[in-house]
Amino acid sequence: MDSLLNAARPPVFCPGCSHERITHTLDKAFRQMGLTGERICMVSDIGCSGLFDTFFHTHALHGLHGRALTYAAGLKLARPELTVVVTMGDGGQGIGGAHLLAACRRNLDLTLLVLNNFNFGMTGGQYSATTPPGAAVGSGFLNQLERPLDVCEVAKAAGAPYGVRCSAYRNDLPDVIQRAIEFKGFSVVDIWGICPGRFSKRNRLTPKAIEESLDRLTPADGPVAANQRREFGEHYRELAAAQRVVPPPLAVTPRFAPVSAARQEVLLLGSAGQRILTAGELLCLAGLHAGLKATQKNDYDITVLRGPSISELVLSPEAIDYTGMSRPDVVVVLGPEGVARRRKIFETLTAASMVIQAAGVEVPAGPARIHRVDFKAQGFKPPDWALASLGVLAKLNVVIRPEMLEAALAARLKGEALSGALDTVRRVEPGDGTAA
Repeated sequence: MDSLLNAARPPVFCPGCSHERITHTLDKAFRQMGLTGERICMVSDIGCSGLFDTFFHTHALHGLHGRALTYAAGLKLARPELTVVVTMGDGGQGIGGAHLLAACRRNLDLTLLVLNNFNFGMTGGQYSATTPPGAAVGSGFLNQLERPLDVCEVAKAAGAPYGVRCSAYRNDLPDVIQRAIEFKGFSVVDIWGICPGRFSKRNRLTPKAIEESLDRLTPADGPVAANQRREFGEHYRELAAAQRVVPPPLAVTPRFAPVSAARQEVLLLGSAGQRILTAGELLCLAGLHAGLKATQKNDYDITVLRGPSISELVLSPEAIDYTGMSRPDVVVVLGPEGVARRRKIFETLTAASMVIQAAGVEVPAGPARIHRVDFKAQGFKPPDWALASLGVLAKLNVVIRPEMLEAALAARLKGEALSGALDTVRRVEPGDGTAA
């Protein structure tokens, strides 16, 4: 098998850098496996390890610092037939620590090579997540304040099914890497090496010293018995295939004439639990049944069950380039929280504006026409007020017509939910008329 190294861009590291040794070792592992370049994708990020993608004739993706595993996960899910190898330094691995944990938990068939030289070698020799506390580094004493990370122990605790901690100077390193790549699931190989340009200038570190340090740690050399399970991608595809097929997007064929040929803006103001957003969706569907363009923009608090619930709707025969509204044509007021959130918009209303006001909900004084509706007296509970208000609009021939609304309900609801909604919009009375 021919080498996959890029002859036009040979590995160029500082003399004595373990990264160069690992580059040739990885190439040997690929050759032992009989892999061609089109079957491999190298994923890297920032740092000296980030140069790896330029050294190989393979697919490659170079991303942001610490984020290589996220890109690799997407690649592997989209192209499961590819052998995906991720190279990260100890610096990038520390920055992207949460992504390492996710990869361990997920068990997608990726191989992570951590090129661990105990510092940020490219940017000045600052301490990293693996720097020993007693080391002299470019960031002063900061490493003395933190406990170094054991990559394999962290990976094991997070659920990684395969972990190896080893020296870059092992004679059988190509075999070590090959076994990790061939493992079906997530594998991490923490490879300790020397950074002659930064770390070893200030700290005595030799291949022998690395071996001695490794011997003092709990061995990590292959499958983690407690973490064995099915590979994520394979299991995902199996479960996904068993899921109910997602229906195609709703297709609406215009059947009715619109109420107005002008752009209409409607603001629904209510409280959490009043189904304001559902009513907004139904209003949009009603517009679509009349051949109108429609947009919906919602506003609600993160608490969901408390606070305002607001929906801004635009219906227009023309393309809608801007969904914001500064002066709505119709404001439906159903809850005090919504009014409080949008109080200033009432200052913009004119005599041509209409406010549908639920009885008992105060609105700021102004020139707009007020149409009061006592939903409670008509026997409607607050969660039904928003739907009932659409029935009011339809019966008043404002923005929508009854047939448009009923078509929207039929498109959105089925069974008892549909019959109940139809009963609500047919039964609601328009209210006490328009008051100044």
